[in-house]
Amino acid sequence: MAKYLLGLALLAHCYVSPPALAREARDADIVFVNGRIYTADPKDSVVAAMAVEGNRFLAVGSDNDVKRHIGPRTQIVDLGGRFVSPGLTDAHLHNEGGGPGVDLSAARSLGDLLTAVSEAVKKAPAAAIVITNSDWHEAQLREQRVPTLAELDALAPDTPVVLVRGGHSFYVNSAALRMFDINSDTPIPFGGQIGRDAASRLTGEIIGTARDLVRLPAPPPLSEADLVRTQQKMNSYGVTAVRIPGIYKGDLKAAYRLMRQMADEGTLTLRYTVYLPGMNLQSGAEARELVESWGGTPDEGDAWARIDGIKIMVDGGFEGGHLSEPYVEPYGKGGRYRGIETIAPARFADIVTTMNEIGWRPAVHAVGDAALAEVLAGFAGVDARTSIRDKRWTIEHASLTNPALTQEMRRLGVQVSVQGHMYLAGPIVERYWGAARADRNTPIGAYLDAGLLVAGGTDAPVIPANPFWELYFFASRNTISGKAYGMSQRILSRTELLRLVTINFARMIGEEQSRGSIEPGKLADFAVLSDDFLKVGAERIRDMEALATYVDGRLVYRSPRYR
Repeated sequence: MAKYLLGLALLAHCYVSPPALAREARDADIVFVNGRIYTADPKDSVVAAMAVEGNRFLAVGSDNDVKRHIGPRTQIVDLGGRFVSPGLTDAHLHNEGGGPGVDLSAARSLGDLLTAVSEAVKKAPAAAIVITNSDWHEAQLREQRVPTLAELDALAPDTPVVLVRGGHSFYVNSAALRMFDINSDTPIPFGGQIGRDAASRLTGEIIGTARDLVRLPAPPPLSEADLVRTQQKMNSYGVTAVRIPGIYKGDLKAAYRLMRQMADEGTLTLRYTVYLPGMNLQSGAEARELVESWGGTPDEGDAWARIDGIKIMVDGGFEGGHLSEPYVEPYGKGGRYRGIETIAPARFADIVTTMNEIGWRPAVHAVGDAALAEVLAGFAGVDARTSIRDKRWTIEHASLTNPALTQEMRRLGVQVSVQGHMYLAGPIVERYWGAARADRNTPIGAYLDAGLLVAGGTDAPVIPANPFWELYFFASRNTISGKAYGMSQRILSRTELLRLVTINFARMIGEEQSRGSIEPGKLADFAVLSDDFLKVGAERIRDMEALATYVDGRLVYRSPRYR
């Protein structure tokens, strides 16, 4: 009898031991089957099905594996073979659009642009300033240039006109120069530039900190509707999370308060990671004051809206990136123009030293190679006293480097946020920097080969917020004008390309354990795409679309084409 009871006990033990048999599979809220789902897990797995419970992935695998989680109340979605990606992201976004003002986004020639501005001038009331939004770039125009001062004066001799181009330049007419008292004797502020031609005459181009001389009307107060517009636009691209480095529709502090409020109300459909606006900092003391004025702490917030660091700038954009060798375009300086240095090296070192002391991480805008060298020297000074590796210090753009600088980035463990600017601006960069440096712009392949953590973004509204344009450029190095730049820097691996805007983003913000890939337990953020990203030809990438976007397990966008 004892042997019999012992046998039953052993049999019972064997029966209940495996966890899969010991308990019933949990029912999912939604099960997706018959798909081609790229998970972005460490093995770059592609599976057929996934289950979502609440706001997280419950199971991922084959149809049969996941169907175990179908219960009486489970919604079943047949993907019909469609491709699913983890939610796409934008690692450097300021605004989904270029703001109010004359819309030049549809202009494809200088004539189109001048006509749009002329019509606005005719309708403008007396004493008004005509301002454009920044949803345009001269690279989209047939002539590949901006209007001259004479052309703007011809259509608006008395009405001030300000063309807002990207985040670094204004182009103004003579009436605007008079209104803001800018003339040949105006001192050029540190970190700025007032454009002149070879004869030292003003061209109407105002760059960097010199834009502060152009006192534009204050934008309307930020509202919840502004955030709703942003999230609706980004969700329509399959984007589920963004980084906001320092600037968002005028008032980032007000925006962050609104983000937190909307998160509490459950009305956010886009995840925000915010960096305090330290673009004008000139000392460590000012960095402390900025932090105190915000009253926040590093890593404050949650998965919907969080603070991750402070945005700093050490140079300008392509027209003001600080280079080690002079520009081809001299700005009337006879071949002596090397761009803009917005923070002197000693001041920058003071800022990052202070930030490290008070526990904040920098995200530093550096376009030119001289700017990158300045940033890395400042970082290295801090690292010599206490390692910055694994602190997620980030360089934004890093457009121009050299092998020594890249290796220093690797040594320090620096992250890099890169953008597809060249897709739109390639010919203009070539005009500023020359063909050789334009070809070396945004060397994403070199950064990946060096083992750096790289995430991709758009820098919208400098270029449109469409992530597929950026991914197309990284895959092909082709531009909207037809010329290719830096073919050796193409990313040929589609999984490596897609990781730039999925799991790499999550790693960049320190959230890779909870999002960025389709794995059980992670937040259920994903997008159904129009094409199989892993198989489609490179030329098709720029025209891809999101058919559906899910954030936190909820459908937040559905294309009219998706059935």
